[in-house]
Amino acid sequence: MKLCLFLVSIFTLWVTPTVALEQGVLEEVSNFHRVSDDLLTAGQIYPRHIPTLQSENVELIINLAVADPERNAEEPFAVAAAGISYVNIPVLWSAPTARDLDLFFAMMDARKGRKTLVHCFANFRASAFTYLYRVIRAEVPEAEARKDLYAVWDEAKFDDNPVWRRFVDETLAAHRFAADDSAH
Repeated sequence: MKLCLFLVSIFTLWVTPTVALEQGVLEEVSNFHRVSDDLLTAGQIYPRHIPTLQSENVELIINLAVADPERNAEEPFAVAAAGISYVNIPVLWSAPTARDLDLFFAMMDARKGRKTLVHCFANFRASAFTYLYRVIRAEVPEAEARKDLYAVWDEAKFDDNPVWRRFVDETLAAHRFAADDSAH
């Protein structure tokens, strides 16, 4: 009996530091950005980041990346096992759609104050969709929301990815036009 307790104690001492060292910090996630107290955006997260997300009180993760067996195959299970709500909206990099954005808006509207992480592989999809949500739905001043967008994007990246510049610009124009029409 004493030998068993001794072995359990040694095992606990041996395993605990390893677990602590393997736990990822959010700042190591590609393009991690804290938009507000209840909204974070980032690139790809891994199971080692889940305990940190729990300690940050993240209650919802919205993943905008497509399925990739090497990058995010374990993510849904690890997040669900941690008791964090999880939604995946697979947005194609080369073809973001208004339908994708509408579903994202619905998920963001439904979060009702839950601390949320929006992510994809590199935080480009996530930051662009979050920017559009904040400007169009949350009525955050465009200049303020753009600062958070440009924590990840910049003009050169938009120049390199014209489909995303067009998507953002056309979405803003369509919603401004619709808002202007409803005022008349």
